Amino acid sequence: MVAGIAAVAAIGALAACSSAGGGSSDGKPSGKLQLLVSSSDATDAGFRAVNDEFVKKYPDVDVVFSTVSNDNYPATKSSRLTAGNLDLFVVKGMTETPSYAKDSATDDARLASAGGLVDLTDEGFLKKYTSTLLKSQAIDGKQYSVPTGVSYYTGVFYNKKIFADNGLEVPTTWSQFTATVDALKAKGITPFGLGGKDSWPAGLPMLASVAANYPTVADKQKLAEELWTNKAKLTDPTEVKVLQQTEYVLQNSQPGAAGADYTSIPAGFAAGDFAMTVDGTWDQPTIDAAVAKKFDYGYFPFPGSETAADNAFLNGKTELQLAVPTSAKNKTAALAWLDFFSQKDTYQLFLEKSGFSSAQPDIETSPFLQSISAYTSTYQPAWDQIWFANNKAGQDAVFPFNYPALAPLGSDTPEQAAAAAQKAWTAAG
Repeated sequence: MVAGIAAVAAIGALAACSSAGGGSSDGKPSGKLQLLVSSSDATDAGFRAVNDEFVKKYPDVDVVFSTVSNDNYPATKSSRLTAGNLDLFVVKGMTETPSYAKDSATDDARLASAGGLVDLTDEGFLKKYTSTLLKSQAIDGKQYSVPTGVSYYTGVFYNKKIFADNGLEVPTTWSQFTATVDALKAKGITPFGLGGKDSWPAGLPMLASVAANYPTVADKQKLAEELWTNKAKLTDPTEVKVLQQTEYVLQNSQPGAAGADYTSIPAGFAAGDFAMTVDGTWDQPTIDAAVAKKFDYGYFPFPGSETAADNAFLNGKTELQLAVPTSAKNKTAALAWLDFFSQKDTYQLFLEKSGFSSAQPDIETSPFLQSISAYTSTYQPAWDQIWFANNKAGQDAVFPFNYPALAPLGSDTPEQAAAAAQKAWTAAG
C-alpha cells in the first residue's frame, strides 16, 4: 500500500504541471504513446494486434508497449506514475468500497478519487460497453476506465480424450470430482497441472472453491461483511473446507508444481501431461496455440459442493480496465487509442486474441465461449472482486483464505493455515 499511496500523492503534483501533450496542429494524434499492461501471452497478443492496426490509421504515433508480470506490475506502475511517463495503463479494483471496509479502497480507486485519472464519463466510446459492467466499475458515479472484457476463472479445463478413454464424465459434485481424480491416478495419469512459481495462479483453486461453497453473490457479500465485523471466523468449518479443497488440488498436481512457471501449464495441458488444470478462460487461446494440431478439451465449473446446483455457474471479473492518468503527456493519443480499441472490428480482433468474453453487447463470441454459455448466463463476480483486504491485517489474512501456507507451496495443513489467517485477521483490531 505504501507504493500505491505514494503514487496517489505524486499524481496530484504531476497533474498540476502536466499538459495535454501529443497531437499535431490539426488535432490528429502523434508522438509517443506509453502503454503499460500486466502481462499474459494471450492478452499481450491482443494488445499487439490492436497496436498494429492503430498505427496504420495513425502513423504519426509511436506506441511504446510495455508488459510486466502480475507480481511486479504494482511496483512498476507506481514508479512510472511517479516519473510521469505513462499515457495509458491497466488499473485494477475499480469499484466502490463498502462502508465496513471504507479504509481499504484499492490503490487505483483511491487514485481516481484523488483526481489522478482522467474522467471518461462523457466519452462517446463508453456507450459501446455493457451498462451493467460500467455500473459495477463506477467510482463516485463516474467512469475512469474502459473494460477490455470479462474473464471466468473458477472452472476446470479438461482433456476430453483422456476423460473418454477412461470412461469419465464431467463431475458436477465434489464426490464425483474426487472419484474422477482417483480414477485418473489409478491409471497413472496426473490429475492437475498447476503453476505455483508465481503466487497468484496457485490461488485459482481457492477462488474456485469459494465460488462453489458460497455460490451466490449474496453469499459472498455476507461472508465478506461477517469477516470484517467478526461475526464469522476463518477457522469456521466452511472456511476451512475451502483450504482443504485447495490443498486437494495442490497435492494432486504434477511433481514440482510449487516451482512450475504458470506460462508452462497450457503447453503441458495440450501435451497431455495432466488431465485437468484449474485456470481462467483467458488462457484458452494460449492452449490452442500450444500445439500445432488442436485437441478436444472442455471447461466446467469447479464442483466444490455436494449440491450440483451450487456448482452451476462460473465466477469472473471485468478484465484489464484501461485508464489515462491526468499526468499523461499524450492524452490525445491515449483517448484516440481507447476510441479505436472500442470500435467493433478492433474489439473483436482483441477478443479473438485475448480469449476474453465481450464487455460489449452484440459481439460474436468464439465457439469455446459459446460452449460454456450455460455456465455464464448469470454473471457472478468472483471472491476477489467482492473481498476487500484489511491493510492492517497480517500477510496470512490478505486473501483471506491462506492458500500460500498450504503444502507444497508452504508447509501448513489447512487447519494450521486457517488458524494463522484468523490470528493475522484479529490482529488488525
